[in-house]
Formats: sequence, C-alpha cells, structure tokens
Amino acid sequence: MAVTTGKIDRKYMAHFLDAGSLCGGKTPSYERLGKDLEEYNVELNPDTETSKNIIGESTFKHNGYEVSSEADPYYAEADSTLSQKLQEIIDNRYKDDNLKTTAVEVHLWKEASSGAYEAYAEDCYIVPTSYGGDTSGYQIPFTVNYAGNRRKGTYNVTSGTFSESATQDLKDNSKAVLS
Repeated sequence: MAVTTGKIDRKYMAHFLDAGSLCGGKTPSYERLGKDLEEYNVELNPDTETSKNIIGESTFKHNGYEVSSEADPYYAEADSTLSQKLQEIIDNRYKDDNLKTTAVEVHLWKEASSGAYEAYAEDCYIVPTSYGGDTSGYQIPFTVNYAGNRRKGTYNVTSGTFSESATQDLKDNSKAVLS
C-alpha cells in the first residue's frame, strides 16, 4: 500500500532479522520485529566533532556512525526461530560470529512491485542483554549492533526474501570521514 500524502504510520517501517543465519545457520529465515514493542528506534549514534582554530575558523568532522537498536521487551515464543537462536546464544554464551546475521528495513509505504518493497539490508550482530522477566512472560531483550555493508534491494513480504539490487548506488558510509 503506497502512502502518497500525510504522515507515514509507524507500522509501514518494518524491521526484519534473519534468525536462520544466527549460530552458524545456513538458511535465511526473516522474522519481523514489533509484536510486543511499543517503540523501536535505530539509533545512528553519529561521531562528530566541531573545533575552532586559533584564527577563528570552525571545522566540522564526521567520523561515521555506530548504529544500534534495542528490542526491549522481547518475549520469547516457542515456535520462533529468533527465540530459539537467542536462547542458544545465552546457553552457550556465544560472543563470536554466531551472533552475526542480517537486518532488513522495509519501506512498506512505498509502491510494491510484484509483492516486493524497497528495502535496505545490513550486516549486524545480535547480543542478548538479559533474560528472565516477570509474570507477563519469558523475556530476552537484545541489542542489534549494525556492522556496515548496507545494501539496497527489495524485500518480498510473502516469500520472506531479500534481493539485492543489481546496480548499487548506495555507498557504505557508516565509517565515512568528512572534513
């Protein structure tokens, strides 16, 4: 559904994680975040500095981004691949490439082409921050640490697949330096 006027409802900015590739998995299996989240923000965390030299000139330096997001709360579900992989990370205290996967942001407010929407995929690491919770259910909140290699493409919501664009006009500027 294309939104052509007015503000865009939050539900049209979709966030998916490839749970199937966590913990050494070889088969992509994307799960959408948001079921129990009232808020989810991708924090860019820009590294910038402004300085003034002795003759009064100002300079601005942008050293890139340290992009991350928090999924809190995240309620574990028995039939969720993401929940199972998060539990495996916790049980084995993984801290290596077992945490590496792909995050995909899908722009559902744009016009779909054959069921596929404009999307951006990026390598990331999923790190559980705690586990437990209260009587509302078992919770495994986690941090998504984006690692660069951002790619433009399309995401087919029906098939659950990301396809990278043949021509990349997107540069990985996550660590870019501007002076």
